[in-house]
Amino acid sequence: MRNVTITLEETVARWARVEAARKDISVSRLLAGILKERMREKDEYDGAMRRALARKPFLKTDGHYLSREEVHDRDRLR
Repeated sequence: MRNVTITLEETVARWARVEAARKDISVSRLLAGILKERMREKDEYDGAMRRALARKPFLKTDGHYLSREEVHDRDRLR
């Protein structure tokens, strides 16, 4: 474990103290848990993004893409 010094706004520090007391843990442990969860979420998101970008497109076309006018043709939608 590493020690880190941070500066917080008073309202944020007060919230952290109250939240830590409510969970019966230290502010340090509360913040470590929050940061660890944030790191896990980011890693999970990055992995999902890599997997999504690695997939081949699932929309198949015959080589013809709609023009801007065709895409925005309101009469066709009615």
